[in-house]
Amino acid sequence: MNRLKCTISYDGTSFAGFQVQPKQRTVQGEIERALKKIHKTDEIPRIAASGRTDAGVHAHGQVIHFDSPLTGINWARALNTLLPEDIIVDEVESVPTSFHARFDVIKKEYRYFLLNSQKNYVFRRNYCYHYPYRIELDAIKAAADYLIGTHDFTSFCSTKTDKQDKIRTIYTIDVIEEAGEIVFRFVGDGFLYNMVRIMVGTLLKVGQGKIKPEEIKGILDKKDRETAGKTVPGHGLHLWKVWY
Repeated sequence: MNRLKCTISYDGTSFAGFQVQPKQRTVQGEIERALKKIHKTDEIPRIAASGRTDAGVHAHGQVIHFDSPLTGINWARALNTLLPEDIIVDEVESVPTSFHARFDVIKKEYRYFLLNSQKNYVFRRNYCYHYPYRIELDAIKAAADYLIGTHDFTSFCSTKTDKQDKIRTIYTIDVIEEAGEIVFRFVGDGFLYNMVRIMVGTLLKVGQGKIKPEEIKGILDKKDRETAGKTVPGHGLHLWKVWY
């Protein structure tokens, strides 16, 4: 049996998320359907991913793996021939059977795109969160510093999570402004359910002057989801890169 590691990208607009769901169009469902055709079997070859993305969330560097008895196949070409246009297999490589796309992750990078202008743009509406309010970037950057490091991120995690361990390490947070578009770049050892979207929502509260940058520390300490900001929409979130 051969284990194949794939780096894939997808436009999450028309998906109910990555993970298979009954009667829903998902990234996993489309990939497994293609693998089923390649293997010419009624059994669905299961794939494992570095993590699950929600409805509307995009990926530039998602990583999956699957096992196959087949050899001599150009896997990227074969899969891309069968996959819909909103999923692309960018790279495929053989890896040891000990490799696991989820459990071997060292760190991940997510980016959240914000269109900070009065006017929305039709060609960015599925990839940026339109936020037409004035914000102070210096305050946001000061607040972001409190999130860097190893913390219990209970306050920044959806209550729907099944994770008991809420301790994660954030290595880097960059806030970059370019022509009215603001990019929040997060690099960490892992992220909880809705964690990035809640962090962005909280930083925007700081940017509007509703809370002070130093209040982020108190929000972390309280370990209470109600103390943090709202969960911003999924379509602004992009899984950018995964390290192993």
